[in-house]
Amino acid sequence: MLKKIAILFFIFSFIGLYSQVKKQDTIVPKAIIKLQQEGNTLYFDSDKPALNQIAGAPKAFYSYYWEFGDGEFSTKERPKHTYKKSGDYEVKLWATNNYDSGKTPTTRPKKIQTKETAEVSDNEIQILNDNIELRRNREPLPEEDFVIVLSYKNDKNYVTNGSIYFYYNEKDFKQDNFELLEIRRYSDESITELEKKLAYNPDYDDQTAEYASTENEVYNSHKFQDTTEKKNLPLSIEEAKQKFKNGKKITFKNLNPNEQRNIFFTLKTTPEMIKDTSAILKVRSIYVPDDNYENHKIKDMEMEIVTSHDPNKMSTSGLFINYRLVRFKRIKFKTRFQNDGEGPARTIRLETDVPDMFDKSTLQIESMYPECPICPKNEEVRYSCLDTVIRQKQIIFTFKNIYLPGTQQKNVTEKDSTKGFVKYSLKFGEDFHKVGTKSRTKIIFDKNEPILTNYSRTRFNPGISIGLKAGYNYFPKLSNSKSYFTGFTISPFKSYRFYWQSEFYASKHDFESENTNTISAEPENVGPFNTGTGQIIDVAFVRRENAVEQSRKIIETVPISLRYNINNHIGIGFGPHITTIISSSSERKSTTRYYEIMQVPISPSLVPGNEYTQLAQYDSQTSTEKKEVQTQFFLDTTFGFARIGPSLGIRYYKNFKNNFDSWQFYAIWKF
Repeated sequence: MLKKIAILFFIFSFIGLYSQVKKQDTIVPKAIIKLQQEGNTLYFDSDKPALNQIAGAPKAFYSYYWEFGDGEFSTKERPKHTYKKSGDYEVKLWATNNYDSGKTPTTRPKKIQTKETAEVSDNEIQILNDNIELRRNREPLPEEDFVIVLSYKNDKNYVTNGSIYFYYNEKDFKQDNFELLEIRRYSDESITELEKKLAYNPDYDDQTAEYASTENEVYNSHKFQDTTEKKNLPLSIEEAKQKFKNGKKITFKNLNPNEQRNIFFTLKTTPEMIKDTSAILKVRSIYVPDDNYENHKIKDMEMEIVTSHDPNKMSTSGLFINYRLVRFKRIKFKTRFQNDGEGPARTIRLETDVPDMFDKSTLQIESMYPECPICPKNEEVRYSCLDTVIRQKQIIFTFKNIYLPGTQQKNVTEKDSTKGFVKYSLKFGEDFHKVGTKSRTKIIFDKNEPILTNYSRTRFNPGISIGLKAGYNYFPKLSNSKSYFTGFTISPFKSYRFYWQSEFYASKHDFESENTNTISAEPENVGPFNTGTGQIIDVAFVRRENAVEQSRKIIETVPISLRYNINNHIGIGFGPHITTIISSSSERKSTTRYYEIMQVPISPSLVPGNEYTQLAQYDSQTSTEKKEVQTQFFLDTTFGFARIGPSLGIRYYKNFKNNFDSWQFYAIWKF
């Protein structure tokens, strides 16, 4: 009895312990909104979970994004906000834990009520550098939501009615990266669905279809934005459809001169989102300020996929590169950083690894923050500039004589003012292979300890290479064998080392499966035969000839084989080969010949003499054989241009049927 009680106690203890651990693993941290109200003015604060410092990272901290429910927002830790009108409002908070190893906290919205009207004079105003801007409260992290703020204003001297197109989920990614959860608008804008999801088009390449424009780098909350002014609106909409899967059209009315409005999009990153910490994503807006004209402005905002909220990061546009077009591309890289010190940084040094396949002499600085000119070579300067030094395996960017505030610095309340970046592009060198790369950056603020970023990786799309193949099959154990074939292959385009290949071709095979020729040792009774000349033959030597000729039409497939390029000119392969005989005929030919009897005088014996050609007998029978499937394995090697172009090959087949081992000699040209 005691033993049973002990066992039950152990089981329940284990279940309880397991439940407790599981419960702890699934706890979601929460941030709670706190407020103090004085009429229409509210003072906001929050209670947040303690930060779990990432070992070796700068000091962890929270960044904030508040929505006040009236179309305005703030990024301060403790904002103050005055509502213009009386009414019910819902306040939202997104607190983001930077350099923290825990989960991002969630926050329940807070409902408030005001009963007065007020003149707003000291509310935080989000100044726009352009008449349309996109901002986000944090970088997208898998299975986490974030907010994009679309701000627009009327820079004309009259009231306008216009529209805005908003696009997301790029076609470069097969899976949707984002799910649009909610759109919040406060000025009676109408929103319609632009178009359902378009078919995925892997051939579209944004790198080779970039819009001809001058890039304008707008640094606002560490977000890079391309701005392009255009006049052909249908063309811009069509270009956006080629780039993005999803979109919305926003229509607004009665926008007064200099009036500014905000629209808020809550998006959630999907579980299928590319979990590559170096990928760059993009959303796009097209702003038509006045529907009476087609003049419009295109605004792109780049975002970087993260696995944790770390402001020091390296990313690239080369996540999926089309190898066929790679020589026409510039691959873009971006390194961003944040000064977490107690004082301003005067010198920031970025030591960036550059893989060997890139040509460092093609370096082009796309943009930077803090904005400053490029330093002159071999000169000492006292003004702010960006110095670039190219080494064998590195490019070193150095911001000199700048002022970048620190997050711990006194009177610094805007965390975004402590962030910077450098964006640059490179071309590939003359001789490079189809392999992925990875690089990272060492960030050094003044003389502090270096901070290492994540690895930024580039990858090539597999691509498809079609090869034309023709040749001859040699069967050493078959008589009078003739076999020719032609077909095609499918494989990844210009693979470097290991790759797969499938093959399909048709062939015709003629051969003799049987050939006998015997003559009787002694004369046989064959008569009486009349030769037609009056001669009667009763006895003769008899020769019997039998031959079976087969003709086959064959479909041959290699479902998948494993190949390896030893270098640019030699490749080897191994795999299964399936032969399907779609039609086969067999013709049996029988011939009987008769010879006169002769006697050898020296040693008297009987031997065959002249043939009685008039008495020869011929017989032929044709039969059709049933379809057959044979399986064999092969080893082969190619010589020539192993990755792309023409080459010659020799292949040995091991067949599990007697007499059908064979050699194949072929030529192939891959495109």
